[in-house]
Order: sequence, then structure tokens, then C-alpha cells
Amino acid sequence: MPFYETVFIARQDLSPTQVETLTDELAGILAENSGQVAKKEMWGLRALTFPIKKNRKGHYALINIDAPAEAVHELDRRMRLNEDIIRHMIVRVDALDPNESAILKMRDERGGRGDRPDRGDRGDRGGRGGPRRDGERRS
Repeated sequence: MPFYETVFIARQDLSPTQVETLTDELAGILAENSGQVAKKEMWGLRALTFPIKKNRKGHYALINIDAPAEAVHELDRRMRLNEDIIRHMIVRVDALDPNESAILKMRDERGGRGDRPDRGDRGDRGGRGGPRRDGERRS
């Protein structure tokens, strides 16, 4: 059977458990049509580059699929009808990657939100009371 990868963006007002339930429903659609899901990844709530249907953020998810074309067409049709999915993309690939995606690798390397490296004091901006670029002091 051919291999596919699909990434979809769910509405921002859904909870992470609702997104996982939605992903399981999509896997069920594939199972009904003699397909199977090789891997599921939840990338979490991320900011969108531009608003889509009045959403500024969205829950991203990746699904690796091993299914016939008819199952993928049915999955695509149901994703278009689902109001919780604001965007999706299905791509045929030569082989499925069993490793975690680049998005999850970046998140693991960075260590999450709280572990960002210190950016410094920004002393080069000449804030209040500091020296100005022309060398004079501010009053």
C-alpha cells in the first residue's frame, strides 16, 4: 500500500484531549477502509502565521498513514467537512519515517518554554538614563 503523511490544524479552542480524540476518529476512518496509522504526533498549540477563520493559534498534529488511495480520499473528504479542522494537507511519500519529526526534535532540544537562554540586558539600546548614541546624557 502507498504511504502518506498528513498534517492538520485544529481550532484553538479545543482542548488537547479533544484533539487526540479527533486524531483517533481519523484513524478509525482509515481502519474502516483497510488502512492503518503508523505514527501519530501531537505538536501542540502553535501560533499561526496569519489568521485562519478568525483563529490566531491552532493545534497541530501529524499522522503517518499506510492505506490505499480510496481510504485517503475518504479521509480527505471527512477532514474537509469537519468544522474542528481549519487546515489540512495530505502528501504521498516514498517511505514512512519511524523517528520523531523535526518539530518534536526542536522542542526537545530547546527544552520547552521555561528553559530559553538569557537574552542579556539589552544595554545596547540606550534605555532610560543610559548614554545616548550621540554621547550626551538624558535628563
